[in-house]
Amino acid sequence: MEELELILETSEERMAKTIEALKESLRSIRTGRATPGLLDGVLVSYYGTPTPINQVANISAPEASLLLVQPYDKGSIKDIEKGIIAADIGLNPNNDGDVIRIPIPQLTEDRRKELVKQAKKIAEEFKVQIRNLRRDGNDDLKKLEKGSVSEDVIISGIDQIQKKTYEMIKEIDVILTNKEASIMEI
Repeated sequence: MEELELILETSEERMAKTIEALKESLRSIRTGRATPGLLDGVLVSYYGTPTPINQVANISAPEASLLLVQPYDKGSIKDIEKGIIAADIGLNPNNDGDVIRIPIPQLTEDRRKELVKQAKKIAEEFKVQIRNLRRDGNDDLKKLEKGSVSEDVIISGIDQIQKKTYEMIKEIDVILTNKEASIMEI
């Protein structure tokens, strides 16, 4: 019985981590507002080493349509600017020597629809991951059947994993709906 509970607990934990990873993935998709998360995927060549931008600069959003990047080391400001341009995220940094200002342009209707499609694609990939975790949990339960665990207990475990899978897929749908709404709002 301990093995069964361990399998169920492990499956649930892995599914919860997948939901957190989805939320993190969706943060990088732009909405109409400036958020420091927009620059999460930007790498800066810092003394020849690709480094995440948030490790070489402080990023803030003083206004809804402006990001402010303040480098910890003023000598790296050009590299930070190059990194933002190289990331190809549709933003044009303005370097004044001390800080980098990044105006966030309003999204067009077509661009918003593209971003919604991108969010849906990401959400679908995470649903597949949840289903794969369900399969892994079910496989682990079926391995127990060869031991001393009864078939009824295995079936009950499979049902519990299925219920958790449904919950997680519904949660992904709610997260996606919220993201779509924030992308489409003007």
